[in-house]
Formats: sequence, C-alpha cells, structure tokens
Amino acid sequence: MRTIKEKLLEHKQSFKRIQAPSELEGRLRNALQKVPAKPRKKNKALLWVASAAAALILIAGMYQYPAFAYYGAKLLDRNELISFSFSEVAEQGYGQTVNKSKKFDDGSVITINGVIADDNAFLMYYTIDFPAGSKFGPGDRSSHYNVDNLHGFLTDSDPKEGYGNYNHDGSQYKGVYKFEPVSPFSRTLTATFSKWQDNGEQASSAISFKFEANKAMKSIINQKISKSVAVDQGTVHYDTITASPSSTIVRGHYELENKGHPWFFAKTKLLVNGTEVEYWGGRSSNYTNTGFPGFDLEFDVLPTDKIETIELILENFDGYQKVEEPISLVSPSDQSIRIGNEKLWIRSVTKTDSGYDIVIARKQFIILETDSLSIQVGSNVVPVSSISAARPWDLNNGNILWEQTYSFYTSDKPERLLLDGFKYIKTYNKKITIPVDSKK
Repeated sequence: MRTIKEKLLEHKQSFKRIQAPSELEGRLRNALQKVPAKPRKKNKALLWVASAAAALILIAGMYQYPAFAYYGAKLLDRNELISFSFSEVAEQGYGQTVNKSKKFDDGSVITINGVIADDNAFLMYYTIDFPAGSKFGPGDRSSHYNVDNLHGFLTDSDPKEGYGNYNHDGSQYKGVYKFEPVSPFSRTLTATFSKWQDNGEQASSAISFKFEANKAMKSIINQKISKSVAVDQGTVHYDTITASPSSTIVRGHYELENKGHPWFFAKTKLLVNGTEVEYWGGRSSNYTNTGFPGFDLEFDVLPTDKIETIELILENFDGYQKVEEPISLVSPSDQSIRIGNEKLWIRSVTKTDSGYDIVIARKQFIILETDSLSIQVGSNVVPVSSISAARPWDLNNGNILWEQTYSFYTSDKPERLLLDGFKYIKTYNKKITIPVDSKK
C-alpha cells in the first residue's frame, strides 16, 4: 500500500492551487474586533462550573477521554494533514470518520468526511459535490460556500484557515477547515455551512455529528515557558508551548511602553534538537489572563518525538533609535546620513509659496516620529505643518527606498532638522531555552 507521502507526490501540482475561502479573512478580523465586547466574567463563571462538573464525571469514571499516545506513532507533516482526502489520513490511523451530508436547493451537496482533533486545532475534512453537469475551476463555485462556525458543549470555535482544490473535471471540491480547538467534553458538534445564492442572498445549513473524543490526539508537549526577552521599548514574554500532531503553537504577550501591540510582528524561530521548525504564521490575540496584548505563533509539527533541546530565538522585533543630534540641512543630497545602524536621506530642501518643503527618504520599515518633528531657523523652532504620502524612490540598483515631503511654514531657510527618533525592525537574535521534561 502506498504511503501518504507517495500519494502526495502525485498531487504536487494541485497543492500549488491551494486557496483560502474568499471571506475568511474578513470573518476572522471581525471576530478579533468583537472579542473585547464579550461578557467575560459571566462566561468564565459558566465555564468554571461546567468544567468542574465535567471533572467530577471524569473522576467518577463515567466519561473517558483516552487520547491515544503520540509517541512512537508516525509524525504527520503539514502536507499530509491538508492532503484534502480524509481517507488517506485515516489509512494511517488518525481521526474520526463522519460522512454526514446536507443538500442545498440548487442540488449541491456538502459532506463532512471526517475530523481530526488535538490540543491546537480541529481539522474538518469536507467535499462539495456540484449539481450534475456543473463544472468549475479555481476562483469559481467553491468561493460561494463557507463554514461559519462550529458549536458544541463548551465549544464555540471559529475557523482559523482553510484549504481546498477541485478534482480533475471540476465536479467536486475537496477542502479542509482548521478551527480553534474544541472541548473534549462535546458529545455532538454542529458545523454551520453557508452558500451565496444567485439572488445575492445567503442560505445556511447545519450538519451535526457525534464527536468521538477518544479519537483525539494527545500533545507531545504542553507546558509553560514563562520567559521573556528585553527589547528597546519593553519585553516580549513567551508563556506556553503546545506541540500536537497537527502543529506547534507558542503563545505569549507583549509588555511595551505604549501598552499596545508592536509596530512590527516579532520574528521568532523555534529550534528542536538544534533544527529549525518551519514557521507557518502568527496572529495577534487579546491576552485576557495578563491584560496585555498577546500573540500566537504557529509552527510545523515537531520533527521528532525524541526531544533533547527546545529553543526560541527572537530574531527581530520593534527597535527604537533615538536621534541625539540635530540633522544639518545646509547641503541636502542623495548621500545617506547614518544614525545608529540605520540611514536617512535628506534629498532636497525647496522654497515654496507657503514656506519650505523637505524631502526625506528612508527604508520601507523605518517609521519617523512626527509628533515633535520640526526644523530650526536661527533661534526659532518651526513644527511640521503637513506630511505627504510615502512614494517609492528607485535607486536603479535593485533597491527601493521610500520618501515623503515634510512642509513647514517659514520664510527663512531651515538650518537643521529636529527629530526625536524613529522605529525600525531591529535584529536581536536573543535565545531562550525551554526546559525539557526528561520523563516524557
């Protein structure tokens, strides 16, 4: 029997056409914006009572959740999990077969083929069979269908991402939706599908199925990190790591001087036994436990079940460069001015009908502080009156900088630019080591 990896070689070209559902990004953004408005206290109280009750049931032995061991089993990679064919994954002994369907008025049929659950995610494999005689391709019919949410006992999971592809004749679409983790105490789960109709209205249909928690997969690592890295304007805290058969997620939060999210998302590397684990992406989150803004970093599954060392490296993050001295405007040119590890360019100082315009160029991810930006004219200080939109400056050597025009109301030629500082992407390369439980 061929392995999943052998079969995946046949689908290599198909994977290049992977596409996320068209409205997923908007729904996720709306969900994040709505999070703070939820009545957290009431939900936490309800969650605690329900969890306590469920815990009592567990203790009494009336409800079993025997997640099978991950150790020694085959290590699935990302391509295997999103191969769109649940039967191929099931051949390896993973997941729960569902095979529940619903038919829409136009004759199309949506089927939930199977699901995989672990501590990091809930994967739902589905197919859309189009009406007889209908044939579609990338960018067509599949974008009219969406999965809105997943509900169950102690479960209200939103989709995180989705993948999909058509079969060879365009009569069927196979996809995978990844949701936030579900509660192992859910006996029944309900997925709500929606479809945009030709009249512009949306039709919804729910598919409910029994969830077999005993077929969920146990995490290889689920522990606290509780370590932080100092940055220019605060600290980046790494709080927990959960490595499951579907992914590895590192959660943390920021404690910055501005009390909010950083300008630039931290780039963090995960190393296991000295080998870098592939980074899939990150997202900001509301970190209610600390009151600070949080983040989730998602990596590939761990490359081995024999863990000797785990390390995180904060490669780069927000940096702040203070400008100690005024910048001369006497001889503007296209020559750079080095400030710390970065450069600025004073391209021109030009007289206008209302004053003077100064064109300043910089790298794309350098953000000048403009609240107090001003010029010195003799003994007078003149604040900036307007700032143009950024526009590219092509150096014709493969590099593109970005320039803006800063206008000042003054009849006298400016002598010096007064700038407090600027933000930029700073290289830190700071490493922290995560203790490994030798008993695991």
